[in-house]
Amino acid sequence: MSEATQFATNAAKPTIGAASEQQEFLSFTLGKEEYGIEILKVQEIRSYEEPTTIANAPGFIKGVVNLRGIIVPIVDMRIKFNLGEAAYNELTVVIVLNVAGRVVGMVVDGVSDVVRLPAEQIRPAPDFSSSFDMKYITGLGTVDERMLILVDIEKLMTGSDMALMDTMH
Repeated sequence: MSEATQFATNAAKPTIGAASEQQEFLSFTLGKEEYGIEILKVQEIRSYEEPTTIANAPGFIKGVVNLRGIIVPIVDMRIKFNLGEAAYNELTVVIVLNVAGRVVGMVVDGVSDVVRLPAEQIRPAPDFSSSFDMKYITGLGTVDERMLILVDIEKLMTGSDMALMDTMH
């Protein structure tokens, strides 16, 4: 088991005596913004490897990789959210998610840490237009001087515009 996988696995274990209203999020960066997704959706974190491209796939679907016998679609969130040119370097990582019974890889600029947020540190998402579709934002989390944009990753990955899941669900 890789160090990153172990990190994600250990982070998801509840702490004895932890307040039930606390939520854990994996924080990651896209461009200059920091986002958070529910840690329990994260299967592992991997370094970026060039996927096999799929003809006629939307531009944000970079292709697929074979992950221990499972074919995993790779979505580049920087392209999906129009965050400028996506550069691939040694810091680029893939967060492997398990959403709606399907394994999906999400390319991000970098992974920061696991953040525990009590309910009082999570604010509702403001209602304004942005490059990020607001229907996928569950709120804004504040940790010290940082602000995390909290994303409903399952809703995002199963959305019809992603073309990743069967529409029969």
